Amino acid sequence: MTSSSSAVPRLVIAAPSSGSGKTTVATGLMAALTARGLTVSPHKVGPDYIDPGYHALATGRVGRNLDAYLCGPELVGPLFAHGARGCDVAVVEGVMGMFDGAAGEGELASTAHVAKLLRAPVVLVVDASSQSRSVAALVHGFASWDPEVRVGGVILNKVASDRHEELLREALESAGVPVLGVLRRVAQVDTPGRHLGLVPVAERRAEAVEAVAAMAAQVERGCDLEGLLALARGAGALSCAAWDAAAALASSPPPPLPVPSWGSAPDPAPQTPEGLKDEGVHAGRRQQVKVAVAGGSAFTFSYAEHTELLRAAGAEVVTFDPLHDEQLPEGTNGLVIGGGFPEVYASELSANEPLRKSVAALAETGAPIAAECAGLLYLCRELDGLPMCGVLDASARMTERLTLGYRDAVAVSDSVLAVAGTRMRGHEFHRTVVEPGAGAVAAWGMRAPTRRLEGFVQDGVHASYLHTHWASEPGVALRFLERCRTS
Repeated sequence: MTSSSSAVPRLVIAAPSSGSGKTTVATGLMAALTARGLTVSPHKVGPDYIDPGYHALATGRVGRNLDAYLCGPELVGPLFAHGARGCDVAVVEGVMGMFDGAAGEGELASTAHVAKLLRAPVVLVVDASSQSRSVAALVHGFASWDPEVRVGGVILNKVASDRHEELLREALESAGVPVLGVLRRVAQVDTPGRHLGLVPVAERRAEAVEAVAAMAAQVERGCDLEGLLALARGAGALSCAAWDAAAALASSPPPPLPVPSWGSAPDPAPQTPEGLKDEGVHAGRRQQVKVAVAGGSAFTFSYAEHTELLRAAGAEVVTFDPLHDEQLPEGTNGLVIGGGFPEVYASELSANEPLRKSVAALAETGAPIAAECAGLLYLCRELDGLPMCGVLDASARMTERLTLGYRDAVAVSDSVLAVAGTRMRGHEFHRTVVEPGAGAVAAWGMRAPTRRLEGFVQDGVHASYLHTHWASEPGVALRFLERCRTS
């Protein structure tokens, strides 16, 4: 790891519940501070991919996730320091209600948990549209529930009038938490969404730019920016050093050897396939390989650390757009297809037959292909009756049922990403189902409470609904690159 970023001022934007206005306040604050000439580091608690896109638009920097479930609490500080290196201030948008985390895991991965890990003060965004004096009880409860969480201010959202604001301020005087902003109900910003949340920036860039500008104007007009900056400067010092991709690869723990059957044996002790780690790191310096990464409007879900790890391991990473590019980048040795909304673009993806054939041809060579969620659907024979790449003997379709939640998974098959027995944590978020053909080999075994097999391993293909964060298991990138060199 590299030098510490412990001195970066920082704030966490939290709320009592979803829908209170966290995204509006966090994104608007990022943009307003950036407009003042500050270099702002944007962060998002949890696995969400869409909000970081708006954060990036607001700050001109990569939006990064801080997920204590996917990556472990020990990586939250280092990943934050990595993203915030050289910045004047960091703004962290929370997830759900402030104390809501991974189901059945206590505070793990909640906004409050991450705020404590970062030693950062919290600003509570409260939807005040249907209350007056009761706001004091609500804020007092959140401020006192966990004495290790410092609620340093409140921003009142959806305030109806001057009189309403006066009543709210009077009530909050007794709560001992200063009001650092008031946003009026009439000035709410339109942020269009769909079945899985906001529409990604890549799908509506012009409208997104306007929305971010409107959020910035709303925060500039209604919030005490100097007070918020003063609160951020009061954050406690962090003792961790910044995460670094090359250092993470060099010190990554070895993957475990296979176990007889998933779930029936104790967690295996870590072992190393002979030479895997050293060969991968040093081979990257001797022989560069090209990894194509799907992008564009249909595939917008990815964590920046994935490409950083691939590059640190020796890959040339090239982005392509499956909606428009008719061939994979020349010389592609491996393919990564992340998440997104392929169901929205199924017709366009299907119509690009040359690229579908190019992907299928690459798969036939045994080259490594890592696909998550939307990538899984794209590799199927069909999606809602429309032809896809046909790499997997499976069909996919949209449903009304939402599958959502964190998952604790164990690799049940050796693949280009992991050997059987490797344990990783991930997240599912989709409204589709995949119906496999006969003889399919699963990628993951999900542990309690969702015990089931999931995903596909086929030759060089690892395809699954599970979104994972490779910073938690850097050996994934090494193993993938090793297959790129040998296939």
